[in-house]
Amino acid sequence: MPELPEVQALADFLRQRTDGLVVTGVELGSFHVLKTFTPPPEALVGAPVDGVARHGKFLDLDCGGTHLVVHLARAGWLRWSDAMPSTVLRPGKSPIALRVRFDDASGFDLTEAGTQKRLAAYVVHRPEDVPGVASLGPDPLADGFTEEVFAGIVGAHRMQVKGLLRDQSVIAGVGNAYSDEILHVAKLSPFAIAASLDDAQVTRLYAALRETLARAVAAASGKPAKELKDAKRAGMRVHGRTGEPCPECGDVVREVSFADSSLQYCATCQTGGKPLADRRTSKFLK
Repeated sequence: MPELPEVQALADFLRQRTDGLVVTGVELGSFHVLKTFTPPPEALVGAPVDGVARHGKFLDLDCGGTHLVVHLARAGWLRWSDAMPSTVLRPGKSPIALRVRFDDASGFDLTEAGTQKRLAAYVVHRPEDVPGVASLGPDPLADGFTEEVFAGIVGAHRMQVKGLLRDQSVIAGVGNAYSDEILHVAKLSPFAIAASLDDAQVTRLYAALRETLARAVAAASGKPAKELKDAKRAGMRVHGRTGEPCPECGDVVREVSFADSSLQYCATCQTGGKPLADRRTSKFLK
């Protein structure tokens, strides 16, 4: 799933490519992708691209005051083309869910792999008209997101710290992959209870959160959209690296499996050397 660093890179990429362009077409390849009815997609046609922004994991194109807001979900992606095909997109004939064209013949497709169709697009007057945007917590890279603010958030939640990092209403933009990375850097168990962390642990977690995301944003910056997925995988320390050596201590990276996801961690670095049992044995280290 694209998370804050990749969505930020996509926003930067689109901002550079669409500066001064006008939308000439919006075509739906899947009627399910569009989650709004008013204004219609046609309201974007003829409008200049005035800006591109990120809200958590949402991508926002401001087209003359009408916004196309996109959430790529787990398997969605943006595919840019300097020369879009001339054929009109036909619903249900390809993995392309939505196509946007610009007046220089360029454009992009929103695609989604797999059978679970969660990619979502919204055409709205304000980004806050999208419920997921309206409910977002603070951005962890914002200037006002201080350690004091973060400590207040952590102390107010009696939930597992990995769940806290992933909860978009608490902190915006972090998903499964970067929460694994942040907790590895902070040397914390994913099952530690947030409100039980001491001051030193909160300080480590705050620094790991900011540094990990800032580093990933910098690594993704300037890369074309087609390279971002591979760049994300290549930059992971533990996430997606089950069975490989930990880059810090050399111990094996372990995994905990859930119904529809998994997490990766290093027992030596994060849990005092004790492996976490997964859902199949239902024993969890707190």
